[in-house]
Amino acid sequence: MFARKKSIVGLDVGTSEIKAVELTNSGGNLKITGFGSARVQAPDQIGETIIEVLRNAGIKTRRVATAVSGRSVVARYINLPLMTESEIKGALRFEADKYIPFDIEEVALDGHKLEEIASSAEEGDKEMKVLMVAAKKSLVHDHVRMIQDIGLIPVVVDVDTFALGNAFELRNRYSSRVEERQEVVALVDVGATKTNISILLGNTTYFSREVYLGGNDLTEAVARRLAIETTEAEDLKRNPQGREAELEEALTTNLDDLANEIHLSFDYFENQFDREVGEIFVSGGCVRTPGLQTVFERVFDRKIQFWDPTENLELRGDRIDPEELKAHASQLPVAIGLGARLLDPA
Repeated sequence: MFARKKSIVGLDVGTSEIKAVELTNSGGNLKITGFGSARVQAPDQIGETIIEVLRNAGIKTRRVATAVSGRSVVARYINLPLMTESEIKGALRFEADKYIPFDIEEVALDGHKLEEIASSAEEGDKEMKVLMVAAKKSLVHDHVRMIQDIGLIPVVVDVDTFALGNAFELRNRYSSRVEERQEVVALVDVGATKTNISILLGNTTYFSREVYLGGNDLTEAVARRLAIETTEAEDLKRNPQGREAELEEALTTNLDDLANEIHLSFDYFENQFDREVGEIFVSGGCVRTPGLQTVFERVFDRKIQFWDPTENLELRGDRIDPEELKAHASQLPVAIGLGARLLDPA
């Protein structure tokens, strides 16, 4: 019998760009069989842009894994008495009011156990640390409706910070290198309007946060400093044309602000979990911004690494230009991580 092939599109719907990666699972072997991206010209054109991306990439698969994010999504890491996975969801509904700023009836709620911990109570009963995620139902429903209205089938709705971690796990799974399973790594994905931070212990996300500073803030800083239009500033940021020093000077303050916010997240994680962040992996559309690496390494006091979520995956060469994929690779962790759900037993 031949192994049955299954495909899904990891669809990263950003505010400024749409990224789509089609992954196909054949007998447990994951391959990139389609890729496309396009900039969003206006908020009311997101659906049209998705259709354009899929059409230009030759992607026929209708099943998509997508994600929500923003201020209507909340992730909290809380302590609960030791219980089974099946009991966690019920317990979270009783605990949610303490941790989320929304009415419990307005949100979709989920969670899972991270680890057992020693109790602070005198009785010494065991506790566990649990990840709780709440998303406003209206946000999820609107997102799903938009996907369905353009003829796609949303089979997974995730949170993009967790998709980031999934992509990193997939990279390690297909790597020939032996990775330290319990190493703490930080993933920093710098997007247009926000920066996603995900801290992993082994392959499990133990901390996630969105910082509302990103590429658009950097573009505006360049425009102000050089007295040019934002479109010209964006083009210059992407292609400095020998003006790197000028751009670094214009961006240092904003990059310092972003790096310090990220560093605060590292400090919080280290205080909460009594573990130190080791390696730092940076991705996103802004990774090559002049001065970013210099500022990040100064603030974090260590080297940062730029990573490619596609590096260990096979490509269908007749449908994908490897050079084009490589040029966009730093922007694809969320899309890859969403498509990686194809490997889940469910």
